[in-house]
Amino acid sequence: MSSPAVAPVPAHGRLIALLAALAAALVPALLLAPHALAANGSQGGYANQRTLVSAVGDGFVEYWHSGDRRLSPHLRELVDYWFRFHVAKAAIAALLLLVLCALGVLLWRAYARADGLGTARRAALASAGTCATALALLSLLVVMANVQGAAAPFTSLLSMLPVGTPGHGALADTLDQVRQHLTEASHPGGTPTPPALTTMISDNSRYHATLAVTAGVVAAVLVGVSVALWRRFARTGAQRRRTRRVLGSFGALCAVSSPALAVLAVANTTTATDSARGLLIFFDGG
Repeated sequence: MSSPAVAPVPAHGRLIALLAALAAALVPALLLAPHALAANGSQGGYANQRTLVSAVGDGFVEYWHSGDRRLSPHLRELVDYWFRFHVAKAAIAALLLLVLCALGVLLWRAYARADGLGTARRAALASAGTCATALALLSLLVVMANVQGAAAPFTSLLSMLPVGTPGHGALADTLDQVRQHLTEASHPGGTPTPPALTTMISDNSRYHATLAVTAGVVAAVLVGVSVALWRRFARTGAQRRRTRRVLGSFGALCAVSSPALAVLAVANTTTATDSARGLLIFFDGG
């Protein structure tokens, strides 16, 4: 007796499965691959967080006491490593974002056109679409944060310093000196700014300016997408309820997200224009 024929999987179903599998592979890659890619075959020890934090502290003390604006060799090695780390993470996150956006579009389109499907399958499509959308938003934030880190890896690396915890030894003394000089830098006519602090202030300004620009661009794009979605919503007939629901939901999501990003852009612009004060807040543990 011949076996019954198996119904072929629709092309869009195979594409959804392929994109879901690719996203599932990229999520752990985002967490694990950047350190390996940044190591460049010679610095695998920095993948250990404790080792990296300790190396940053030692390198920062050496640089502060060097009396030179140029990074010391040990700190330059760390900054170069951290730059490669951010570039790798931004690239993987950007690829994940593209995959999730494509997957989300297919899932929500399938949900909007699911007239012949049961309630359970429609709910599954909506749940999968919501998950893809949430992960896409998270991936976007990861891209933005790592573009910022790649633009100013020195400042990003300084975030590992234990500025908010009491300590002792050379690092604690160095941090106290940094705070003192930052306080004096905020008053006109104070003592000359040490060369290392001049570099730190400049790099911190670039760090926040990068996020200000990135957040502003993304906010503008979301405004445009929101307008386009609401226009499609208005042109869609009332009988296409699920399509209108999807368009309205995403239009509202973009409309709500864009002001939050605009506020982020303004806040980082303010910090970039007064970098010394922003650094003082950071080194005070704020």
